[in-house]
Amino acid sequence: MSVQDYLAAQKIGKREYNACVNKGKYPYLPVLENLIPEDDIDSEVSLGNDQIPLSLVVGTCNAARTNAFAGNFMPLLEWGTEFSAKWASLSDSQVNEGIRDPIKVYEYMNKFYVLEGNKRVSVLKYFKAVTVNAEVIRKVPKKSDKPEVKIYYEFMDFYKCTKLNDIYFSQVGSFYTFMNLVGIEKGEEMDEDARKDLVSCYLSFKNAFDAKGGGRFDYPAGDAFLRFIHIFGYDTVKEMSTSEMAKNVAKSWAEFQLLSEDSEIDLSMDPGNTEVKKNILSYLLPWSSGDSKKLKVGFIYENTPQDSEWCYAHELGRQYIDETFGSQIETMSLSNVKPEVEDEAAIEKMINDGADLIFVTSPAMTMASVKMAIAHPEVKILNCSLNTSHKYIRTYYARMYEAKFLTGVLAGALSNQDKIGYVAQYPVYGAVANINAFAMGAKFVNPRAKVYLAWSSMKDVNVEDVFKKNDIRYISDQDMITPQCSARKFGLYNNEGVGNRQHIAMPVWHWGMFYEKLIQSILSGSWKYDESADNVKALNYWWGMSAGVVDLICSNKIPVETARLVDAFRSMIINGQFEPFSDEIYDQSRHLRNKKGNSLAPEEIITMDWLMDNVIGSIPDIEQLEDSVKPLVMNQGITQE
Repeated sequence: MSVQDYLAAQKIGKREYNACVNKGKYPYLPVLENLIPEDDIDSEVSLGNDQIPLSLVVGTCNAARTNAFAGNFMPLLEWGTEFSAKWASLSDSQVNEGIRDPIKVYEYMNKFYVLEGNKRVSVLKYFKAVTVNAEVIRKVPKKSDKPEVKIYYEFMDFYKCTKLNDIYFSQVGSFYTFMNLVGIEKGEEMDEDARKDLVSCYLSFKNAFDAKGGGRFDYPAGDAFLRFIHIFGYDTVKEMSTSEMAKNVAKSWAEFQLLSEDSEIDLSMDPGNTEVKKNILSYLLPWSSGDSKKLKVGFIYENTPQDSEWCYAHELGRQYIDETFGSQIETMSLSNVKPEVEDEAAIEKMINDGADLIFVTSPAMTMASVKMAIAHPEVKILNCSLNTSHKYIRTYYARMYEAKFLTGVLAGALSNQDKIGYVAQYPVYGAVANINAFAMGAKFVNPRAKVYLAWSSMKDVNVEDVFKKNDIRYISDQDMITPQCSARKFGLYNNEGVGNRQHIAMPVWHWGMFYEKLIQSILSGSWKYDESADNVKALNYWWGMSAGVVDLICSNKIPVETARLVDAFRSMIINGQFEPFSDEIYDQSRHLRNKKGNSLAPEEIITMDWLMDNVIGSIPDIEQLEDSVKPLVMNQGITQE
């Protein structure tokens, strides 16, 4: 029997060898000593004996006997050699009593390379064993800015808590996000029962994921598992039966397709032609246009319009479309909805109340939006967030950086100092582009202008003290006011002293125009909601001044010449004749971020994680922020723990 097993394994090995040769790939086992220079290793750490996943045993430590194995560890040498006899003997041992002696391996970047026991690994892989007993020595790479090294250091923190190798991620920050979602405390060993639950949950998911074809994706299964937990919540996923897991994995499949590097994402920069030629009901509703039922549009707010300028701006948008569409629609809203606690129930309530279209105005409710959209495909759900990629919902945001550039031009032109203040709220996608655009505008009219950056969400930071200490008088603050706090600082103002504040300009989020054009884009047929899994496309709306959804309201006290300058820039931005982030741009370290004659791509603007060379300040780490904003920054932030 052992002879037939060897010949069968050899056949598999030769097939793998030939496939690699035909593709121009190295046909033998990877050799660790050839992969990494010793100078790249910080230290070696003994991890003792452990059951390690055979799927992660990928190579050997040195070049000896390399040509005896194909890249999948199957044997290549002909029958009759000493090697084949030993392999066959181990095969008999595995069949009769199981291979028990531990192998010796080096672990590097969560992959294992065999120091002793190559033939044992080969036999076990042939018999499709899942794990092998191994004495493990970890080679720790030196810290660097390489993403793969940052991810590995996160993994080591995760491993200390769980002793798990199976779960891995491809994005920086994912391990810490996962630990937070699952309830794993950094530096604390995971309870054994909780660990067993996690292993069982992950294996159940991976079996369903692999059965559906997850192995063809270009990312580890952990990435899909993290997205799945984001959508359904760990406590819910943990309790899913095998059939429920398979059903929910299938329903969420388009989300996993979007995680792939070659997935298609559309960034809509302009509403295009949104002319409406028919009654609104004939496009959006399943019933006939003669039915008296109105289109119901829902809005969900994290806070109240009375105490949140963000919610107030969206509420003004709701009132605007109420007036614009009149009797054709009925709008409704829910306020003070707590993310990750009440958001799913709020969306569910709106659906039960008959909503056909729901605008969820908080990016912290993105995953609840996705989960409800998967459960209710008959309802269109949009989430107000930036740089998110989902099939089942669409996201929308505004290019506020265009108005911030104009505000910077004003500040640079009016200030008789070379110092200008800027208050940012928290470091999420788009926020850094706003800061840099403002700094760019100020620099356009005053090359010596310095922008002093302060974050209102940082712990133990008094923004007013920062500006007072630096004698800064012109300040860009929050974008607008709220009904209950009309005297608060907003927009660009001159802060000469108590009681002498002069408001100069206010950037405007015209969400009403946004909602009107979004609805009209649906009516004109450009929505194209295709549920086919073979045609997966994430669509993010990111409209700006050309669509009328962003603008700048200026005081009539601005000098005529300055107002004309701002109007000229506004006109060029609207007509596509000028882009703030173009030509040579340097960051704080004087690294060239954009070459002369080029413009930054929209994706580069959205994901900016650097500051202009005339900005004084930095982007805070998540631990420097107030606890109340951490969930949002974990979800939408440009920085991770």
